[in-house]
Amino acid sequence: MKKEIKIALVAIAGIAILYFGMNFLKGMSVISEKNVYYATFDNISGLSASSPILANGYRVGIVKEIQYDYSGNSDIVVRFSLNEDKMQLPEGTVATIASDFMGNVKMNLEIPPVGERGNRMLSSGDTIRGAATDGLMSRAAAMIPQVEQMLPKLDSILANLNALTGDPALAHSLHNAEAITRDLTTSTRQLNTLMANLNRQLPTMMTKADGVLDNAQQLTKILSEVDFNNTMARVDQTIANVQAVTAKLNDKNGSVGLLMNDPTLYNRLNETMNSAEQLLNDIREHPKRYINVSVFGKKDK
Repeated sequence: MKKEIKIALVAIAGIAILYFGMNFLKGMSVISEKNVYYATFDNISGLSASSPILANGYRVGIVKEIQYDYSGNSDIVVRFSLNEDKMQLPEGTVATIASDFMGNVKMNLEIPPVGERGNRMLSSGDTIRGAATDGLMSRAAAMIPQVEQMLPKLDSILANLNALTGDPALAHSLHNAEAITRDLTTSTRQLNTLMANLNRQLPTMMTKADGVLDNAQQLTKILSEVDFNNTMARVDQTIANVQAVTAKLNDKNGSVGLLMNDPTLYNRLNETMNSAEQLLNDIREHPKRYINVSVFGKKDK
């Protein structure tokens, strides 16, 4: 008999530990709660018992119970408790329900700023107004029509993209780009070699440049020592002599002027040259007329 009693006590203790453990894991306390409030909603959007209560992003409590009016004559009442007894809700606090992409539903306490709060603090057992907000899932659902409108455009863009990637001209262009890149690499290498050679030859070039500058300075010195006034006077005198010779050549009274300007003298000289030419031709053709040669000393009649 005592064995059965011990087994029953152990079973009761195990059930109690399981109950308290499950409530503890859910964040629900089985001890009497003092800081309890109520919120009324017309739609709780999947909120359930043990859902977290957040204030400014910080977890401050948990949903204890949801009371649904099956007659449909009143709103849904959510009973929740706050973790800290010292935390008080000011008048004007609103409870909102929101959900994330993972489907987790939570209730937020929107506490008004200091200047917009009421004159008193809510007491445990008071009821605040609840409102459903557009969570991430609601916003995503609202974007579905816009996404559906974008789908045909996306299909067209993908089709054009597939046509572009399948075009042989694209592969040819990429091949040309590769060839251009290779040529640029070669040109860069050659340019680096040229710059290296230029750096090595730069001292020699600078020495030659210094020599050119020295020669230029010497030439400048020589030019600075030249008597330009005397030289220009000689040039003027030479030009005057040339002008005098030209004047004599143009003078018809002089010999050279007569030779250059008198056509009669020219014609006579021309006739004399023609006569001389005829005489030479006749001598070549009839030399015996002009040369008398006798072998025996006899003269020809």
